Amino acid sequence: MNKQEFLTSSGLRVQTLEFWLEQRWLIPTEAASGAQFFDADVARAHLIRDLKSDLGVNDEGIDVILHLIDQLHGVRQAFALLRAALGDDSRKV
Repeated sequence: MNKQEFLTSSGLRVQTLEFWLEQRWLIPTEAASGAQFFDADVARAHLIRDLKSDLGVNDEGIDVILHLIDQLHGVRQAFALLRAALGDDSRKV
């Protein structure tokens, strides 16, 4: 989805999106037609909004939380690759 579609889906204001992009909390894929966002970006935007508004997490806390989530996803991907390499298709981790 393009930037306008993302804004509509996420419910964010332009200023908020620009700040989050500057903070690198959201990193869209660059395409010839401009920034492209995906459903995972919408979900991440909802998480950030919930952390800030519902839980009162400050910007530094958002940085830490997002970094830890990204690390967790990286480890899960590494385990999936390892399972595939070992021929283990079980989902037990």
